[in-house]
Amino acid sequence: MLALRSVALLALCSTGHGAELGANPIRKVVTMMQAMQAKVEAEGEKEKDLFDKYMCYCKNGGGTLAKSIADAEAKAPALTASIEEGTGKLTQLKNDIKGHQADRSAAKTAMDEATALRQKEASEYAAVSADLKTNIAAISKAVTALEKGMGNFLQTQSASVLKKIVMSKQDMQDIDRQDILAFLSDSSD
Repeated sequence: MLALRSVALLALCSTGHGAELGANPIRKVVTMMQAMQAKVEAEGEKEKDLFDKYMCYCKNGGGTLAKSIADAEAKAPALTASIEEGTGKLTQLKNDIKGHQADRSAAKTAMDEATALRQKEASEYAAVSADLKTNIAAISKAVTALEKGMGNFLQTQSASVLKKIVMSKQDMQDIDRQDILAFLSDSSD
């Protein structure tokens, strides 16, 4: 019975008089304990979720990791061979580049030499061409003068140019040269 009185007294204090004097210290402790219980339960749920995820990872992660390791080990020889092939190809390409650069510089040198030779031949051709054109003009005048008559041809400048041409012509046979010079020197003999 004493217990019933105590409970009733506590109930009265907590509802009536206790509200006037402030919150009941027991109620505060009970409220605090309930809040702590809710907090601990929430943390327990979080911990349980994390533990479940970890266990799932442990069960599945080992198999996945083992499969990944096996796949990597299977790829290793192929990758090694691919790297060696790439290295060999790189070396070959570097050697090819060196060879092509040497060929290119040799081709440039040959082109420069050919260009210089062509320029030299062009200047020689221009000189020979000018000389031959002068000779052709002189021969044309000589032919015209010969057709008109021989008397005044030997005294013309065309006859002296024709003599010079015949004398300087190196690819002419000596007998032909002598005949022409004899004709041009004096036909009265």
